[in-house]
Amino acid sequence: MNVIPIVPRGFCKGVIRAIKTAKTTRTQYPDKNITVLGMIVHNRYIVEALEQLNIRTLDDSRTSRFDLVDRIEDGVVILTAHGTDDATREKAIRKGLIVVDAVCDDVMNTKIIIQKALSEHKEVLYIGKKNHPEAQAMCSIDPKHIHLITSVKDARECTIEKKAYLLTNQTTMSLLEIRDIIEELSSRIEGLEIQPELCSATRLRQQAILKQEADGYIVVGDPRSNNSRKLADLAATHNKPVWMIESVDDLKDITFDETMTIAVTSGASTPTILTNQVIAYLQQYPCECPDTVKEGLLG
Repeated sequence: MNVIPIVPRGFCKGVIRAIKTAKTTRTQYPDKNITVLGMIVHNRYIVEALEQLNIRTLDDSRTSRFDLVDRIEDGVVILTAHGTDDATREKAIRKGLIVVDAVCDDVMNTKIIIQKALSEHKEVLYIGKKNHPEAQAMCSIDPKHIHLITSVKDARECTIEKKAYLLTNQTTMSLLEIRDIIEELSSRIEGLEIQPELCSATRLRQQAILKQEADGYIVVGDPRSNNSRKLADLAATHNKPVWMIESVDDLKDITFDETMTIAVTSGASTPTILTNQVIAYLQQYPCECPDTVKEGLLG
């Protein structure tokens, strides 16, 4: 089997910063309870590794982060890389919690762009995924003047007024996905200001998988990771088999043709060690599939 490790892959700078923030917070507050409000990044192995540092993750898809603050009694609360709305942050401060922000710089840059547009009395069209924490954080800045666009259908059907508009997006969206939405909105809005905000890590990973020819593609990533799912979607445009997996454990029941060329990539929140284990197994295929090794997940 020919295995192609696609470059780049693995942790992006925002994930590295978020993990470093969590580890530093434990060092600074060795005796305090530390809670991450939501998954610090979308990877369950990272969440499990943080638990080994006695850093708890509080995440419930049925409950808003604003309401989750009520479940934190004391200590430190870490806000995730995806961004957190101001109301939630202020509630945590009022409760007397120590607030540590692990937001990604690219997400913060999007927030700055949106706030500037609002200060100029523009309406903001925000391309994002419904219920994704990054999209929730951005849209909460001003729900009246920020409009979530999740699809081309939304772009086609949303009400357009005689106002100035800014268009931007969630940093982990697909290149192809935002392209189609941008084209639709551009055709409807004269003078639309467009500031696409795909983070560089997302863009480079997506471009790499679009360019790579192979007989099949493996994307290593958590199913809750939007950037990982978008990589799998883009790989599928090659009309070849695509497997999205969390670790080498998921390959145990998959039989490959030994003559295949398999390209391997991973989401920006996937620990490099997990992807390397997948690559090593495929390079020796056929062989017994090893169990996932979890040491060194935090870098």
